[in-house]
Amino acid sequence: MTTTAPPGTDTVTGPASDRPGGLRRIGLKAGRTAQGPGLVFVVPFLLVFALFLVWPIVHGLWMSFTDSSLALRDTAFVGFDNYAEAFGDPDVWSSLGNTVVFTAISSVPLVLIALAMALLVHSGLAGQWAWRLAFFAPYLLPVTVVTLIWTWLYQPELGLANQFLDTIGMAPVGWLSDESVAMWSIAALTVWWTVGFNFLLYLAALQSLPSTYYEAAALDGAGAWRRLWSITLPQLRRTTALVAMLQVLASLKVFDQIYILTKGGPNGSTRPVLEYVYDVGFTGYRLGYASAVSYLFFALVIVVSLVQLRLFRQED
Repeated sequence: MTTTAPPGTDTVTGPASDRPGGLRRIGLKAGRTAQGPGLVFVVPFLLVFALFLVWPIVHGLWMSFTDSSLALRDTAFVGFDNYAEAFGDPDVWSSLGNTVVFTAISSVPLVLIALAMALLVHSGLAGQWAWRLAFFAPYLLPVTVVTLIWTWLYQPELGLANQFLDTIGMAPVGWLSDESVAMWSIAALTVWWTVGFNFLLYLAALQSLPSTYYEAAALDGAGAWRRLWSITLPQLRRTTALVAMLQVLASLKVFDQIYILTKGGPNGSTRPVLEYVYDVGFTGYRLGYASAVSYLFFALVIVVSLVQLRLFRQED
């Protein structure tokens, strides 16, 4: 009696999938089948990414080499003229100096105050939910609401800040009109508004620290300050590096609160780089020159980020 082998089966070696060649063909076919549905999910993201990120970056870079303007239709290629003008523009350097000053006076307290707030809550203070809500709630407010609140506080005649100074016998201060005070006033607003985010990062890091270190230190008779300096702060080194890097980058990109509060005044003493780019591009209609200034600032941000990463890696 004669038997017929099933399809795909060799009468000598058995099923084709049991042979190395058959396994390879099946694997390639399965890989091609798996790639098809995967591309369906990836292509929409790539389209959005290219349309709203890659294309604006490339187009903006091209504009920086032209004399593109909102007032003129014709655009001519000018090479590096815009960049040469930016390097010699005193307004660029003054706005860059204002940005650096704001970054310096806001980043340090935003790191230290956030750490102090997180340590206070993590210490087991009564009513922790209320403290967490109070510390984080300002971060949820939109910038327009925040600036409106602080505009009332800084109001020269009826503002709460000057009323407090009057009760202790001090002269009123032009919080937003005095060139020597305006930047500090904006930094105080920024600290109150955004410190809650850094506070959450520190609190999450504190809650993840292993308790065995503290138990061993307690057995050795270490006090609270010794545990803080010898255990807690060293364990938070990576978190501090992350918070500091994020905060410096965020402060360098300041724009909203300054533009709403002072519009760069008084006398340009609070105007950051991004506001200067906005003024040149949309008030002066010089899109090509504004693009060149923005890309120079972008290069500066990249350099600062790389330097910070290098320093943190060396510490590690």
